[in-house]
Amino acid sequence: MDMANLSGSPVHKVGFPPRRNFARGLTDGLKETFFADDPLRPYKDQPRSKKLLLGLRFLFPVLEWGRDYDLSKFKRDIVAGLTIASLCIPQDIGYAKLANMEPKYGLYSSFVPPLVYAVMGSSRDIAIGPVAVVSLLLGTLLRAEVDPVNDVEEYRRLAFTATFFAGVTQAALGFLRLGFLIEFLSHATIVGFMGGAAVTIALQQLKGFLGIDKFTQQTNIVSVMKSVFSSASHGWNWQTILIGSSFLALLLVARYIGKKKRNLFWVPAVAPLASVVLATSFVYITHANEHGVKIVRNIDKGINPPSAHQIHFTGPFAAKGLRIGMVAGVVALTEAVAIGRTFAAMKDYQLDGNKEMVALGTMNVVGSMTSCYVSTGSFSRSAVNFMAGCQTSVSNVIMSVVVMLTLLILTPLFKYTPNAILSAIIISAVIGLIDYEAAFLIWKVDKFDFIACVGAFFGVVFISVEIGLLVAISISLAKILLQVTRPRTALLGNIPGTSIYRNIEQYPEATRVPGALIVRVDSAIYFTNSNYAKERILRWLRDEEEQLKENCLPKIDLLIADMSPVTDIDTSGIHALEELYRSLKKRKVQLVLANPGPAVIEKLQLAKFIELIGQDKIFLTVGEAVMAHAPNTMEEA
Repeated sequence: MDMANLSGSPVHKVGFPPRRNFARGLTDGLKETFFADDPLRPYKDQPRSKKLLLGLRFLFPVLEWGRDYDLSKFKRDIVAGLTIASLCIPQDIGYAKLANMEPKYGLYSSFVPPLVYAVMGSSRDIAIGPVAVVSLLLGTLLRAEVDPVNDVEEYRRLAFTATFFAGVTQAALGFLRLGFLIEFLSHATIVGFMGGAAVTIALQQLKGFLGIDKFTQQTNIVSVMKSVFSSASHGWNWQTILIGSSFLALLLVARYIGKKKRNLFWVPAVAPLASVVLATSFVYITHANEHGVKIVRNIDKGINPPSAHQIHFTGPFAAKGLRIGMVAGVVALTEAVAIGRTFAAMKDYQLDGNKEMVALGTMNVVGSMTSCYVSTGSFSRSAVNFMAGCQTSVSNVIMSVVVMLTLLILTPLFKYTPNAILSAIIISAVIGLIDYEAAFLIWKVDKFDFIACVGAFFGVVFISVEIGLLVAISISLAKILLQVTRPRTALLGNIPGTSIYRNIEQYPEATRVPGALIVRVDSAIYFTNSNYAKERILRWLRDEEEQLKENCLPKIDLLIADMSPVTDIDTSGIHALEELYRSLKKRKVQLVLANPGPAVIEKLQLAKFIELIGQDKIFLTVGEAVMAHAPNTMEEA
């Protein structure tokens, strides 16, 4: 029976595309997957000299924006650079301690990497340097391999090795255009991981904040609190607590002022450096260091010495550095790309994620050879940079110059800086990483996302940073697998007075078509979900038939599968459709497909599934399929 001839009006048929060459189809698929933005398009039909210039501009964006750079922009970049320099210097000293490195290495990491990024980076707003989360993660992973106290030299070498491989990982992801891999860390897991890391970092600062000598090497909250309270009777120093709490209160007030009044953004930016100056002067004048107040002591003068000869390129430490570097590199990359996209959207310009990865990777490779550890975009500094009115990445250059001058001239002045003020600065900085508002929104919108968020948070807080990261990735992958293997399906009904068919759960007024069951599969059909999709459709049919039988209504003799959301199908999916067709045939139910996409219809043709069910069973819309089967129903609607 030709269903197209059952109605009095013509029925539009789905177009069947011509068969494509296999190699061409494979090439097109790879281009769509890895080169969706067609990166080679600007190079087409260009002379060789123009191609070379475009290639240099791609690798070095400074050649692009530098042509329009002027004195007005330079003045604003100077202000922004000086502002973020005042924030980064005390932060760098504190973050180096999180990584179990000497304070000078934190300053080194804000000198060379920002210079490299200024030439190769495409973000106008990112401020480069060490960050709390990556410093803690790197320090935790390195300490599991080498003791930072008893084997300082080997620990430092492994840190440079990990930084080198972190850079290689980042650059490779960019060159191979595999940036989509970092998207496996969903927004919810990042919120949970960052919040947990912030709590862990703050807990680690209790050693310096309370003046404790013997402190646990573990990062989980139980071990830290045991260590804190076990030393309460003899290990706390009241002078240290007084310094730390006083300046923490000052920093929090400054942060509150900057948050309430945007024109006073510079207050929380300069507060850390001002606090360091005041605290250092107080300790020097009162000789508080002679009464149990721990101080930084000497920071060696001079800029970054070369460290390429210290990197392990072979042997067991190279393998350890590779493993640690890959983890730290991906986390650093995730944070930097998220920051870059945030500020790019606020200023309405495009950020090339793959180009950013190449820039970040190159700067860390160069940094590993100049005594730096893993650097990335800092949210707190980038926010200050943005509010200070930065125009280009020249603000990073200004910051780098100030850090260089500090290394050459000012480092002796930090000798009497108390550890308590550094702890207070870090605590005040990481508070912003606890985004409870985002967590509450996640809870309201998606409960499974909230589980991922909470799982990452508690994994970091109660076990360790690396376990929390593993939990975050595992839950993200579990969510993807659940969505891929269990696609949504829906029963469709007719919106009265129209030829539109919609989900009957979403539109209660939608009416079912007598004798027909209309099912929509809201996903591509692959080997991971093909059997589930088939079984779910058959279950819809069984449930519907049972209800019809109870109400003594005519049985179903037509099943229409709305294929419009099905973007692709593989051989397992086609095999599942064949099984569905045979199962329906035994029940004397016809299978009809509505609006399969070009990729789907082409594969169904090649697999001869169209021949199996007949070309007259393929329709452009659900409405036309119903009209061909039950024209009286459509006329009544």
